[in-house]
Amino acid sequence: MNSLAKKDGKGKGYAALFITSTVWGTTWVASKIGVNEIPALQMAYIRQFIAGLCFVAFFMLYKRTPLPTLKQFRWITVMAVLMFVFANGLSTWSLKYIPTGLSALIGALYPLSVVIIERLFFNSKQMTVLTFLGLFLGITGVGIVFYENAFSNHSSAFYIGVALSVIAMLSWSFGTIFIARNKANVNPYYGTGWQMLISSFILFIWAESTQPTVPVQHISFKVWMVILYLVVFGSILSFVAFIYSMKKLSPAISSLYAYINPLVAMVVASWVLDEKLTMNILWGAIVTLIGVYLVNYSIKKNAKLLVEAEI
Repeated sequence: MNSLAKKDGKGKGYAALFITSTVWGTTWVASKIGVNEIPALQMAYIRQFIAGLCFVAFFMLYKRTPLPTLKQFRWITVMAVLMFVFANGLSTWSLKYIPTGLSALIGALYPLSVVIIERLFFNSKQMTVLTFLGLFLGITGVGIVFYENAFSNHSSAFYIGVALSVIAMLSWSFGTIFIARNKANVNPYYGTGWQMLISSFILFIWAESTQPTVPVQHISFKVWMVILYLVVFGSILSFVAFIYSMKKLSPAISSLYAYINPLVAMVVASWVLDEKLTMNILWGAIVTLIGVYLVNYSIKKNAKLLVEAEI
């Protein structure tokens, strides 16, 4: 009976992983469609507000979950700024200027930057030959993708988009490190809802004070459908599936979404948005993601050896 339940749980875990991997890939394309009509930060705060309100209302009204403590709110606010204001907000903004696949690929580089940040600022000793090989492949793969357009006459907007995407990726990296070093005793779904809600207010102030936004009544039906898709599938369904897959599957398996998302984004963008997708870009993306996988694998393997040595 227990083995059957375990198998069933794993099966649902793989289904959740499939949802996370594919749906999060398509949200890059949906976001690209949206930012072509309204400012990126405006779309981000509308999305985060609706999704966050859904999560928080469910837990407070249905589950009768109490408000987070002051200590939990401090943790939630830091996470909101790192993961949703900068990571999500700026990556969405970058889509205004650069191809969808490129933005998604830069976002997938966060494990590499986590390793470098840990090494530079926390004196991490977890770097091995395999880690360095992964870093080399990751950087080489991105170089291949960039080489495809190396001799094109890009406007300054292209480089602004790349910069926004890199800052977003670094912010996600710092958020990942913060989670690992600062635990909070709060339901992950409930905590995510509060992060989205808090980030929506910060993004609202940022957007309304720096960008000419579109009045709500003038937002097109197409953009509202994009926002609805991002809220229902990107923010609610995918986040629930992501957390569920982490609970049911091993970290090595549950993290596979990070390698699939960019490829899904590239393929769907080439089909829906007619974005350029050549063999060089595809191979560059694959080399990059192999590098990211090797870095992740080497760190987890080294961490396991350290635990076994302590025992």
